[in-house]
Amino acid sequence: MGAGKVDPIEKPKFVERRAQGTNHTRADRGRGSSARPKGPEPAGLDARRLAVRLIEAVLLKGHTLEDALAREEKDHSAPVLESRDRAFAHLIAATVLRRHGSLTAVIGSFLTRPLPKEVHRPRSILLVAAAQILLLDTPRHAAINLAVEHCQRDPDAARFDKLANAVLRRVATDGPAILAKLDWPKADVPGWAWTRWVQAYGAELASMIAAGSLREAPLDISVKADAADWAQRLGGHLLPTGSIRVGTHGRVEQLVGYADGDWWVQDAAAALPARCLGDVRGKRVLDLCAAPGGKTAELAAAGAHVTAIDIVVDRLARLNENMARLKLAGSVETLAADCLRWTPAEPFDAVLLDAPCTSTGTIRRHPDLLHLKRPEDVAKLAKLQADMLSKAAHMVKPGGLIVYCTCSLEPEEGADVVEAFLAATPSFARRPISATEIQADPNWITPAGDLRTFPMHLSLEPPAISGMDGFYAARLVRGT
Repeated sequence: MGAGKVDPIEKPKFVERRAQGTNHTRADRGRGSSARPKGPEPAGLDARRLAVRLIEAVLLKGHTLEDALAREEKDHSAPVLESRDRAFAHLIAATVLRRHGSLTAVIGSFLTRPLPKEVHRPRSILLVAAAQILLLDTPRHAAINLAVEHCQRDPDAARFDKLANAVLRRVATDGPAILAKLDWPKADVPGWAWTRWVQAYGAELASMIAAGSLREAPLDISVKADAADWAQRLGGHLLPTGSIRVGTHGRVEQLVGYADGDWWVQDAAAALPARCLGDVRGKRVLDLCAAPGGKTAELAAAGAHVTAIDIVVDRLARLNENMARLKLAGSVETLAADCLRWTPAEPFDAVLLDAPCTSTGTIRRHPDLLHLKRPEDVAKLAKLQADMLSKAAHMVKPGGLIVYCTCSLEPEEGADVVEAFLAATPSFARRPISATEIQADPNWITPAGDLRTFPMHLSLEPPAISGMDGFYAARLVRGT
C-alpha cells in the first residue's frame, strides 16, 4: 500500500474537556522534578506534555505521528490520561505539525533573537501554546498559564518561563494580525513540495492543492450495502461517490455498525481505484501492498476471491483482524511476502497495485508528512513503483486488468510510471476510466483516461467537510 494509507481505525476530532482537579498518574520517573514548583499540578498540564512529546518525536526523532502515539500507549512510565485528554493532545500535535511554518513565524516575530538551535523543549512548549491560542480557541489565559507552568516544571525549559510568558502574551494580543498577513498556504508547505507542485500544476492550482492539504480531514467510511440507510443511521453525509462522511461522534469503535462489521474507515478517494477493476464477482484478484485492507475489503465485499499480500507482518495482522471483523475472512487469503520476489502459482484475473509512495496526497490526514518526506524520496520510490508494476505484469492473465495507484501528488509517482511502463511493455495498453463507472466527478479523470483527485476536490457545505485525498490510478489491460 502507499506509505500513508489510512488505517481502517482512525481517530476523529475531539474538543478538550474542561475538567477540574489533576489527572491520575503512574510513576513520573522524575519528569521535571528538579524544576518542579511546589503545589499540585494544574489540570491539563499532562495533555500538553503529551502534545510536546508527540511533536518532538516527529520533528526530532523522525517518527510518524501514528508511531509516536503507539509508543506512548506502550510507555507505562507516562501519565495515565483520559481518552479526551489524549485526543486533545493529539489534536494539538497535529495542528502544530500542520501549521508549523505559520506558528513559527508568529512566535519568531516576538523574539528579540532566535532561540538556539539546540534548545528544543521551550520551542515545543511555545508552539503548543500558540496553536491553542491562534487555531484551537483555547482560552488565552489557560494556554499561557499552562505553558509557563510547563516550563517551570521541566528542567529543559525552566529558565525560559519568563520568556514564554512574555512571548505568548504578545501572541495572544498581536498574533492573529500577524497570522492573517502570512503568505498562506505557502507558509506551511515545505519549499521543495511547493516548487514541485507549481512546476507540475501551475501556481493557482498548486495553491489550491496546498490549501486543501492543510485542512484537517473528516471521517469517511465505506459500507457493504445500503449506503443511504447507513448515512442516516450515522448522521453522516452520503457523498456522490457512495462513501459516507461522518461528523465527530467520539471513538470510531463506538459507532453503530462498527462491531458488527457493517463498514470500514476509508477516504472517499481511496475507495475509487478498486472500482476501476469493474465487476469482480467470482474473479481471482491479487491485492498487492494490501494492508491495512480498505481496498481488500472492497474487493471481497464485491464478491472477489482476494489474495492480499503485504511485506510488513504486523500490518498484515491488522488486515486479518479487519477482515475478521467485517466477516470477509472467508473470501481473503493473506500472505506476508515481498511482491518483487514472490511468484504466484498461476496468474490472476486482475491485480490491484497500491504502490508505496511519498503519500503527499494524504497530508490532510498525516500532517507529519510535511516534516518527514524529502525531495529525494520521490525518485527513489518512483524506481520501486516501476519495478513493482513490471513484476505485476507477470501476475495477470492475458486479457486481465492491472490497476496501478498511489496516494501521491507527484507526477513521477503516477502518470510518469505508467507512461514508462507502457512504452517498455507493448503487451499492455491503457484502458481509460470513465467517471460514471466509478461514481467519480468527470473533472477527476485526466485527458488520458486516468483518475487524478486532489485534496481540494469534493466541495461540500459546510466547507469544513469538504475535500478528499490526492490519488492517482491508471487501468491497464494485458493483450490476449
